[in-house]
Amino acid sequence: MRGFSLIEVLLATVLLASGLTLAFVTLHSVSIVSRRNEALASRNERMRAVELFLRRRLMSALPLAMAEDKERQVPLLFMGEAQRMRFVADVPDYLGRGGPYLHDINVAESGAQRQLRIALTMLQPAKTVQDDVSLPPELLVDGLHEVHFRYRGWDQERHQLGPWLSTWPSPDQLPVLVAVQIKDDIALWPTLVVALMQSGAEGVN
Repeated sequence: MRGFSLIEVLLATVLLASGLTLAFVTLHSVSIVSRRNEALASRNERMRAVELFLRRRLMSALPLAMAEDKERQVPLLFMGEAQRMRFVADVPDYLGRGGPYLHDINVAESGAQRQLRIALTMLQPAKTVQDDVSLPPELLVDGLHEVHFRYRGWDQERHQLGPWLSTWPSPDQLPVLVAVQIKDDIALWPTLVVALMQSGAEGVN
């Protein structure tokens, strides 16, 4: 019975090495795909959590004064800028002591990136209370490239929704709609548009 020749052994060795290399490459590719899928799933979960939190907080906005505009002598109900918005809303007990809190949602610099944060301060009639019942700012999400807030109110003269604005011009009123646009290092998030339930705008469902 003839044994294997040197060439046959070498060929078998090459084939075995090729098979092992292919198996390693396949496993490595599977590992990369798995990590990418995990990162994507984590991103989607984070996106849903942040959007749900913002939606619930904005939908809970109340027509309660956080302060008073002494010049115009009107209550300040909602202050909105491109990267900061402040309003009053009730919070559940797990976020604080319950009751109405001033919500300060803002964008902060973090090196070349952005952070979305929220600070909660308990209110007393016509004024905010002292810092001992304020909660420290909480990080909602970081690693962002862009964050923009926009606002839309009711045009009383035309009896229709007005244009989207980067600054809310009527702080003594709640806007009808608030939009939040976020872009991270991968792509734009779906634009979050929230209707404020107690805006009091007539003709809006």
